[in-house]
Amino acid sequence: MTEARLMARDSKRNIGEEVLQAIKDIKAGRTGRIFRVEVSKATEARLKLGLSQADFAAMLGVSVRTLQDWEQGRREPSGAAKALLKVAVAAPRTVKKVLDAA
Repeated sequence: MTEARLMARDSKRNIGEEVLQAIKDIKAGRTGRIFRVEVSKATEARLKLGLSQADFAAMLGVSVRTLQDWEQGRREPSGAAKALLKVAVAAPRTVKKVLDAA
């Protein structure tokens, strides 16, 4: 949409009324659209271990940037990393225990 079209559309909107209507809908139990976000295996594993990105990346031996790329779907982990992430999701305490001892 061009900037001119956006400006024309927005000039006809009453944002205050839209916000009030949204609040009324929420109070009435009409939540509108529901968005579902799929979490990557890397994010799921990190959250199950309760680690920050920096700590999890250090534990895996990768850069924080690489971990962020995995979590945001910009890159896929290698085969070995994928296997470790699957194990971390299935048995987070075991992975943490083993890697902390290494």
